[in-house]
Order: sequence, then structure tokens, then C-alpha cells
Amino acid sequence: LFQVVHAHKPHFMALHCQEFGGKNYEASMSHVDKFVKELLSSDAMKDYNRARVYLDENYKSQEHFTALGSFYFLHESLKNIYQFDFKAKKYKKVTGKEIYSDTLESTPMLEKEKFPQDYFPECKWSRKGFIRTRWCITDCAFDLVNIHLFHDASNLIAWETSPSVYSGIRHKALGYVLDRIIDQRFEKVSYFVFGDFNFRLDAKAVVETLCAKATMQTVRAADTNEVVKLIFRESDNDRKVMLQLEKKLFDYFNQDVFRDNNGTAV
Repeated sequence: LFQVVHAHKPHFMALHCQEFGGKNYEASMSHVDKFVKELLSSDAMKDYNRARVYLDENYKSQEHFTALGSFYFLHESLKNIYQFDFKAKKYKKVTGKEIYSDTLESTPMLEKEKFPQDYFPECKWSRKGFIRTRWCITDCAFDLVNIHLFHDASNLIAWETSPSVYSGIRHKALGYVLDRIIDQRFEKVSYFVFGDFNFRLDAKAVVETLCAKATMQTVRAADTNEVVKLIFRESDNDRKVMLQLEKKLFDYFNQDVFRDNNGTAV
């Protein structure tokens, strides 16, 4: 971040974070506050005299927690910067540095939503949603949307269909966000959506390309008969293992294929 500031000297900087606090957020949140304070007071950021930081740290609220963090830094050379109050439906001048956490649901300067539970794969809660803020700089209004879409929870499920069920869920969730930010509640303005879209290659198409001439072996759990592993072997060459696929494992024997020519082979 400091290198970017030094190299480009941006006047307005937006930093969108996901999974803030990491996977073990209950133990890590104490470090988050220290990091934020050191960032705001660092010498590299001394020319940014206004800042807004929004941290969703309330991990005890399962139905609302998104683990999103949105940082906005305004250079001292920028004049007349305003942020939109979604409750009062009017802009307010931005002054000073402010940090908001825990109670983002009651903060009128943003909109935060977790995706509806029926959007989640197998309806299991996870930290996926979005935060939206609106800004006005020299009469130019725009929305900044921090988004976190669904990942592929299982390679075995992602491999079953093309496109995968997860791709459909991501598409549905992105549509939900776009519908929300252009609905009739507020004036429509330009918007920038950036964060973690969790886009993936089409798993089924990738496997079929990599293992076009391979034979597949299915390994099932002894107690449930559930598929737990797929093994793809060459038809000849002593039936060498080409690919092993598990819920969280994608082990292909030739990793260079993903790197050479920027992975154009797949």
C-alpha cells in the first residue's frame, strides 16, 4: 500500500478488504484495530488528512457478519469532498478521520448487507455480502461497492456440471447487488464494484481438457458411500496418475501447464 501511495500519489484512495481478521477472526480481531491505527498514523499517509474506515467486526452476529473492511483516504489537496447519508438522503462534508466498527448496521453513511440465506450453498451461513458508500467530488457523484462473492466450496461438486452450481450462485449474488445499487430508493449514479468476486475456471471443462485421454477411478467413503476422491490415470504409460481431485484438493501432475504462456493451454 505504501509503495502504491509513493509511486502514484493518489488524491482519493479506496481500499476494499475481505475476510478481514483472517479465517480465525475471533482471535485475530484484536490485531485489526492495531493495524488500522498504525496505518492511519503512518508517515506514508501523513498527506491524507481525512479518512473513513468501516470494519465489520461483529462476528457474534451470524446473520449480519461479513468480515468486510472498507478504507477511504482523501488527500489534503482535495477540497469540498462529500459523503452520502443514506438515512437522511443528503450529502455531508467529510472532515477528520473516523473509524466505524461493530455497529455498521446503524451507520447511515453506508449500506451493508449479507446475502439472503437461501443464496448460500446448502444454505450454510458464511461471510459473504457487500458494503456500499457514496461520494461526491467536485460535483461528480459515484458509489463504491465492496463485494465478496461465493467460492467453490467443493471441487467435487464444481466438477459435476458446466457451468458449475457455484457459478450460478455467484451470478445470482452479483445480480442481487447490482439490483440493490440501481433500485428506486436513491438517485442513480455511476458505481464501481470491486472486491473478491471469487471467479473460477470452469472446473469440468478444465478437467476434460487436462485429462481428455485419461480413465477415472472413483473413491467412496466406506461408511456413507459418498464420493470423496476422483483419480484420473493415463490410459497407457503404466497408468500414471495425472490428477487427483478431492473436496479441497486439485493435484495435477504437471503444474507447468498452468504457468507456461499464462496458462493458455487450459
